[in-house]
Parts: sequence; C-alpha cells; structure tokens
Amino acid sequence: MKSILENRPELARRVAEMAEVAGYLWQKGWAERNGGNITINITECVDDQIRSMAPLCEPISFGLTLPHLRGNYFFCKGTNRRMRDLARRPMENGAIIRILDDCSSYAIVADDPVRPTSELASHLAMHDRMLAEGNGYTAVIHTHPTDLVAMTHNPAFLKKDVLTYLLWSMIPETRAFCPKGLGIVPYALPGSTRLAEATVAQLGEYDVVAWEKHGVCAVGPDVMAAFDQIDVLSKAAQIYMTARTMGFEPAGTTQEQMDELKQVFGL
Repeated sequence: MKSILENRPELARRVAEMAEVAGYLWQKGWAERNGGNITINITECVDDQIRSMAPLCEPISFGLTLPHLRGNYFFCKGTNRRMRDLARRPMENGAIIRILDDCSSYAIVADDPVRPTSELASHLAMHDRMLAEGNGYTAVIHTHPTDLVAMTHNPAFLKKDVLTYLLWSMIPETRAFCPKGLGIVPYALPGSTRLAEATVAQLGEYDVVAWEKHGVCAVGPDVMAAFDQIDVLSKAAQIYMTARTMGFEPAGTTQEQMDELKQVFGL
C-alpha cells in the first residue's frame, strides 16, 4: 500500500521528527507501555490530493466544539500504541486525521484506520487555542517524566508558581529555555473534557503544564521545541532530587541572580 508520505518530503520530515521525539521519550523512561501522546498540526503540508482523499472511517466525535480547527489536519499517535513502536514505524502506529466542518468530529484519512490518542480532546483543545492566538505553534506532547510527576504528589508544589520558581532556581538554563515556567492542573480524569478545558486555561500563561499525579503537557512551534522544554524542566527536577538524596536542601540561585538572568536573556 502506498503511503501518504511518498513524494511529500516536508510531510515526511515532520512525521520523522515526531518519530524521533517518540524515541527520546521512550529512552528517557517517560513513556511506559502506551503512555504519552503526541499530535502535530500538518495542515501546511496538505495538498489538493490529500484534501480529496476519502475517509477511512465514519466521523468520530471528540467531545468538544473547536471552531479554529475546521479543515485542519493532524498526525496523531494511536491509542494503545507504544512510543517505541511509533519511533520505529510511525505510520503504522499513528494516523492522519481531518477535522470536519462541525468542528467537533474528525475522520481518519491515512495511512490506516488507527484511532488517535485517548487524550485527543485535550490535544485538540490546545491546538485550537494556539490557532486562535496565531502563535505559530504546531505541536503538543503529553508524557510521564518520573521526576516531575513525583513532585506533583507534594501538595506544597501544587500552589501557583511554587514549582516554577524552584525548578528555575536549580540551573540557569531552565529559566532561559522555559521562560514561562510550569502551570499546574489539579487531578482530573484522563481523557476528559474537564482536563482539556483546565489545560487550555493554563496555556494562557504557560507553555508547559503539569497534570497532577499524571504527567506533563508541552506546546511549541514544532515537536522538538516542545520536547526541549520538558527536558530542561526534568533536568532541574533531577538536580533538586539528587541534592535531597545527598542529605541537603539545594540553595538554588538567588533572586538577584534570577533577575540578572531575566535581564540578560530578555525574559
């Protein structure tokens, strides 16, 4: 069977980059079994031939009405599919979907009728917000970094910006490369519209959002940029936890040092 990627180098490049990031998530231990999800907006890569493709399934509702998504196309990790398999065989473990005119349902158009991630509502709600803002962001990642998830089990870290300032203080790169910090969403049922709505609300202020006792979501102009933000936050969390296991509370950078970083990097 001919793949939709054939003779479409830019679409193939974006899918390959998503597969590369899926491999990183698995290697880092952030994607146990079928844990985690990735979606990328590929509308810019869609040509008239793709637009004319017959759907591979009946319309499927995703539970929300998202007006900015009409006619957009996304490549999504499949539900119950493993990140390590997505990394090796992306088109067998993901699918390209088209958002239909009602803005509340989708159809699968290629390569196979693989149902998208169970967190599709949350992902599409984030994409809808990004399109509404016109920020040029095209990627959403949800994954399970062990260190960051562990920190959300401490009620003290769930207060607004407590965890952000702690992680910023561990290493200067965190403030430089994740300048908006980390939003927090209290526990909500995975895959629910309540989780989607709460996440979108946090994206008004942050590019990375922690789901209490569950995982982390990040958005970015591309999938690698979204991954990088989680990566730097995870490194900061590891530094904090390593210091604690050594028997001391890490001093962290001072407010003066933080202000200097803010000034130098224009944060």
